[in-house]
Amino acid sequence: MAYNRKNKLEQIIEVQNITLEHSRRGVTQQWIYCQLIYPRFRISRSTFYNYLATPAKRDIKAFHNQMSLNF
Repeated sequence: MAYNRKNKLEQIIEVQNITLEHSRRGVTQQWIYCQLIYPRFRISRSTFYNYLATPAKRDIKAFHNQMSLNF
């Protein structure tokens, strides 16, 4: 199976949604990372913060637009 950026962007969006959902309840990002993100995704803390800073929803829309133009 070939790698493409779409899979990574979908993973980033999933991490962002989990973080957003639980931060609304009032828990810290450190708790979210330690209890939810690390056991599931096995990413480092710096990668977690990079994922939160990535505009993945915008990037995946651009990816879909680019793919539709190619076909």
